[in-house]
Amino acid sequence: MSAKPLAGLKVLDLSRVLAGPWCTQLLADLGAEVIKVEKPGAGDDTRHWGPPWHEHEGEKVAAYFLAANRGKKSLALDFATPEGAEVVRRMAADADVLVENYKVGGLEKYGLDANSLRAANPRLVTASVTGFGQDGPYAPRAGYDYIIQAMGGMMSVTGLPDDEPGGGPLKVGVAIADIFTGMYTASAILAALHERERTGEGAVIDMALFDTQLAVLANQASNALVSGRDPQRLGNGHPNIVPYQPFRASDQPLVIAVGNDGQFARLAEICGHPEWTSDERFATNAARVANREAIVAKIGAVIADRPASDWLDELLEAGIPAGPINTITQALADPQALHRGARQQRGVGALGEVPMVGSPIRLDGMRADAELAPPALGEHSDDVLLRWLEADEIAALRARGVVG
Repeated sequence: MSAKPLAGLKVLDLSRVLAGPWCTQLLADLGAEVIKVEKPGAGDDTRHWGPPWHEHEGEKVAAYFLAANRGKKSLALDFATPEGAEVVRRMAADADVLVENYKVGGLEKYGLDANSLRAANPRLVTASVTGFGQDGPYAPRAGYDYIIQAMGGMMSVTGLPDDEPGGGPLKVGVAIADIFTGMYTASAILAALHERERTGEGAVIDMALFDTQLAVLANQASNALVSGRDPQRLGNGHPNIVPYQPFRASDQPLVIAVGNDGQFARLAEICGHPEWTSDERFATNAARVANREAIVAKIGAVIADRPASDWLDELLEAGIPAGPINTITQALADPQALHRGARQQRGVGALGEVPMVGSPIRLDGMRADAELAPPALGEHSDDVLLRWLEADEIAALRARGVVG
């Protein structure tokens, strides 16, 4: 592959925090030029969401910002001013994609809404990311991942049952609604670009965190629709498969994930209890789900007798999926993670060498990691604006605080 698949694609990124930036980072990884427009003097909210901080030669930025903004060029521009809004309109007239996550109708007062921009550039694909979408009773509300996880059902199936110590609803440890919305938005953008090849017209994409959260409930939502009952919290258990959870060995816990009856038979053999497979309570997965507590207790009693490393060796040799419960630093230092290049360093920008997790995408053996490190605020303002403005115009805008 001589060039990345999205090379030549121009993306104007008016989004901030996570869902929109996650989408545009994915596009940047795949080769698009992404220009991130940020407010002078402040920038993306997440630049300030520390500690921890990354510091380099006087530049300081929160680690949170680094996670979602590699591969982008930062333009510090105040489009709340008439002059700044006019610059964005010029840029949008020459862009392929615009991504924003302002409240519904929030860009209309600047003349930067989808209808206005597409009137000047019908080939433009605009993607609006909001909490609840462009219509409906909740459309005016702001949307935050935590609220969406709560309202969208995710917290109801995450955590321990109410009657256990520490029981109650929990959010997922990362902003899963934001991240999935970013990924779905990128997919929608690619679909719209493909359709544009046929029609010559762009599209208006309406993405909502709430819609996405409902969609990614996956089997849990399907379980509820088919049974008519709400799935219950099972802690680290699985609603449809048993055993599929952590067990504590003599020294530390490990996860055993039995996906079929053949694997269960091999597990029973390793545990020294082949008779489990002939017990009607445990012979099939459906039976094990119905008798979850009994079989989990039996397996747990056996696993507790030996160290985790002993069990892992036997389980993996028998083809039974199993693994340790790593911390994040342990996971990033795992031999497989190192071999696959999960941990990356990106440098030469104003923020210096930046540690980050690389893209998981491989195309024809080529990694999809963006070449640019996350940018300092306004790092590329002059380079970007010189395509549309003269140097003296830029200087005048900077003097008035429109450009940073």
